[in-house]
Amino acid sequence: MFDPSTSQVSALRDEFADLERQLADPGLHANPARSRRVGRRYAELTPIIKALAEHQQLADDLAAARELADEDEAFTVEADELTSQLERTDDRLTALLAPRDPHDSLDAIVEIKSGEGGEESALFAGDLLRMYSRYAERRGWKVEALDEQGTDLGGYKTVTIAVKAPGAGDPETMPYGALKFEGGVHRVQRVPVTESQGRIHTSAAGVLVMPDVDDDDAVEVNEDDLRVDVYRSSGKGGQGVNTTDSAVRLTHLPTGIVVTCQNERSQLQNKEQAMRILRSRLVQLADERAAADASAARRSQVRTVDRSERIRTYNFPENRIADHRIGFKAHNLDQVLDGDLGPVVEALQAADLAERLQGGAQ
Repeated sequence: MFDPSTSQVSALRDEFADLERQLADPGLHANPARSRRVGRRYAELTPIIKALAEHQQLADDLAAARELADEDEAFTVEADELTSQLERTDDRLTALLAPRDPHDSLDAIVEIKSGEGGEESALFAGDLLRMYSRYAERRGWKVEALDEQGTDLGGYKTVTIAVKAPGAGDPETMPYGALKFEGGVHRVQRVPVTESQGRIHTSAAGVLVMPDVDDDDAVEVNEDDLRVDVYRSSGKGGQGVNTTDSAVRLTHLPTGIVVTCQNERSQLQNKEQAMRILRSRLVQLADERAAADASAARRSQVRTVDRSERIRTYNFPENRIADHRIGFKAHNLDQVLDGDLGPVVEALQAADLAERLQGGAQ
């Protein structure tokens, strides 16, 4: 039975009350970064505080029903129903209070790269981009193109997008909390458009999902640790882009991370976008290292962003999608690629919750 009198619950109630006071202060909105942090944390705690209030009300009603049942047996049925409701609320609170990734409430940056399979892999990268874009549309999220390198047949060597929610919300309803499990190698089995004899080929594309962090939440980047190269854009964008050295390549010397951006018209805009991606990559790298070193509770999340791991297969002849980490299979691949990714995401979130609960119990 969940105990609402723990020090953790008391601390969360105090923090929530303080956040309400901050949000009522007009001066808060003069600092956009602080306002976003406060709003995000308030959205994280709101479902917990509501569940705690519901738990208290049910506990009080149950105590009253049991007392009245001694005099009137009719209240026994009510007590049984209240007991069931209280157990469900217990389970919900246990899930809400389980240790979780602190970045779950953030927007996401998704990078898709073609891999094995040449042009067919690049076309599959385009399919994945469409799948995530359609899924984002269903969730009411906005997709912002940050960088892309296309191919002659309409595929992508690499494409990077930001997926943004309209506002703060429950971590599991936010882009990073939902999409972080997409990181890894995605394998496709189908007859390529370039195949003249109808043979099924296997190719793959890699996906990396990173939290879209605010400047003041990110890892500090020392300008001395950067090598900045500029070059002429080879992508779309019109004559103004393609005739000036507006594309930017950033190399973070301590880690070897390389980020390119060429979508914007000016060199300054491309550098800002590249820095945004670099900060997210550095945060992701720091999280992976910390988890690998110390945190058993986050090992599953490390696996989800390991691009060397084959996580999912898309089999076109059988219209089948299979996620190898959790044994998920469904024969509605056409619908999934059209954005119906919800059941897959929910299954992954449920598996992650089970592992977090198990880790918290150890």
